[in-house]
Amino acid sequence: MIKINILVGFLTGLAATISGMLVYILLFSQMELEETIRDAIQNDYLGKIIVLGAALNFLPFFLFLKKNLIYHARGVMLAMVTTAVVLVIYKFL
Repeated sequence: MIKINILVGFLTGLAATISGMLVYILLFSQMELEETIRDAIQNDYLGKIIVLGAALNFLPFFLFLKKNLIYHARGVMLAMVTTAVVLVIYKFL
């Protein structure tokens, strides 16, 4: 049961990161979504967009803590750490 709760939190964290990226691109980019992502990859600022999207993870994290769903909050934190590790690997490769 604990593993399922952590998995739910992890998937919530990933969904919040992707949602945050989409919201940021749609609000602040003058280009279309696909064109913005291609441009971000070519000009090496995709990591910055992902980090800005990951900032949205604070909402489900604190919501889970407020509702005393500790393992869900751990899953969100695991998603944030995984995102950070992937970004570090992406940046150095």
